[in-house]
Formats: sequence, C-alpha cells, structure tokens
Amino acid sequence: MPQEENVPKPEQIPFFQRMLENPFLLLFIGVVMPTVFYILWGIMEIATIPVAE
Repeated sequence: MPQEENVPKPEQIPFFQRMLENPFLLLFIGVVMPTVFYILWGIMEIATIPVAE
C-alpha cells in the first residue's frame, strides 16, 4: 500500500493545449474562418451598392 501512495497521478492536459496541438482542427479553422469573413464581406459590399434608377 505505501508504494501506491507515492505514485503521482497523471497530469491532465489543459483543453486549449489539446485543441492547439490538433493539426486537423487548426487546418479546419484556418480554412473556414477566412471563407466566412470573405462571404460576409461580399454580402456587405453587395448590400451597399446603390439601386440603379
């Protein structure tokens, strides 16, 4: 029993560290975020075009 008390518990990796170490998640975020921003920017540009008479 005394030997089991000296064994340290495995340290849990923080959520953000696990998230930033996932290359596929970073790739997904790196593709999706610019795409969404450009789409929103395009919609805003189209919405600000004055209506022709």
